[in-house]
Amino acid sequence: MNRRRLLLFATAMLATFIFTSFASRLDGQQANAKSSEIVVSKPESVGFSSARLARLHANMHEEVDEKRLPGVVTLLARHGTIVDVDVYGKKDLASGAPMTQDTIFRIFSMTKTVTGVAMMILYEEGKWRPGDPISQYIPEFAHLKVFKGVDSSGNMIVEDPVHAPTMQELMDHTAGFTYGVFGNGPVDKMYQSMGVMQSKSLQDMIDKLAKIPLLYQPGTKWVYSVSMDIQGYIIEKLSGQTLPDFIHDRITKPLGMNDSGFMVPKEKWNRFATLYGENAKGELVPQSSAGLTGDYTSEPGMPSGGGGMVSTARDYFRFAQMLLNGGELDGVRILAPATVQLMSSNHLAPNLMTGEFSIGPETIRPGMGWGYDCAVFTDPAMANEIVGKGTFFWLGAADTWYWIDPTNDIVFVGMTQHMIGPYQPNVEQLSRPTVYQALLKPKM
Repeated sequence: MNRRRLLLFATAMLATFIFTSFASRLDGQQANAKSSEIVVSKPESVGFSSARLARLHANMHEEVDEKRLPGVVTLLARHGTIVDVDVYGKKDLASGAPMTQDTIFRIFSMTKTVTGVAMMILYEEGKWRPGDPISQYIPEFAHLKVFKGVDSSGNMIVEDPVHAPTMQELMDHTAGFTYGVFGNGPVDKMYQSMGVMQSKSLQDMIDKLAKIPLLYQPGTKWVYSVSMDIQGYIIEKLSGQTLPDFIHDRITKPLGMNDSGFMVPKEKWNRFATLYGENAKGELVPQSSAGLTGDYTSEPGMPSGGGGMVSTARDYFRFAQMLLNGGELDGVRILAPATVQLMSSNHLAPNLMTGEFSIGPETIRPGMGWGYDCAVFTDPAMANEIVGKGTFFWLGAADTWYWIDPTNDIVFVGMTQHMIGPYQPNVEQLSRPTVYQALLKPKM
């Protein structure tokens, strides 16, 4: 009897071992599939109409068919569930390589929001506060002057800042910096002649900026600027890591953003979309990014916190969903809910939200302000937008875009590769009405 019980016990243990091993392998296979494939649920399951979402597809496809875009990937999610993915066109026109769900894109200024999250991680650790002067972390900025005008001989006149530019002003583009490429005044010309954005390192960039006066008195204007690149330098100083390493270790790796970073490994190069610009006729022509952010074949000497990253639609969705969830995704917490709220709230004074200041297709206006490294709709109706209140968003120079709508619990990500120019379609604006006209059950 004892021998029989022993035999039965051994048989049961063997069966359990075999089942557990099989289940473990199956779970691993499912996890791998989940990491490499986008699982899409029915739009109706979260209140969207499949039939009406066809209008979104039609609009995007028209841009490709009319040769205004090489190809496009769009992704829509609600309540954390992806309900629509559309992939259309080519990632390389010359070879005819089709656009795919896992195509890697240069996201340019969508990097800014990632840098903002990195800054907020350090904020949570008590490393900086919004009211601190920037010079507390960058002593080279202790004696910055402010451009006042030019004299009769055309020489620059400068003055002292009324107050030292603060970290909050660095986060919301009101510190006095600029990019040097969207204007042609004396300060812009200094940025251009000194090659600020072509610096060989972040320290080299800081050394150059320390010699250039601020474009305006801090807090008096909103000007799109190198502020997020300066933040990248601060992140390195406060963390003791390079910007790419910090973002990898604290954001992209924990979130499973396996194709996001500041370079594209050789084995993934066949998934990297070609960058296009336009000729005088508006025709798409390949364009190099070497003079902007490097060629992505290796880690850059000056990693750009304002525009240096690459990503995929899936990866950026995971990042955006983390923010929509209040700083957490799949059990991994990056930020606290209160920190996300601080980051995604407007920090501009009403006198700056008048329509006077803009960049590309976006205008700071009544109902639309700026948070920490992202734009935010404080009053969508006043801003003539269809999104929910509190929606925060931004876009990249090559027509990549995203928005996060906490009111309707929506994330949208769009990816293409057409550099800014007179013929670049405003796909962000094209996509919003066709997404929300398909939301038939907003209370669901």
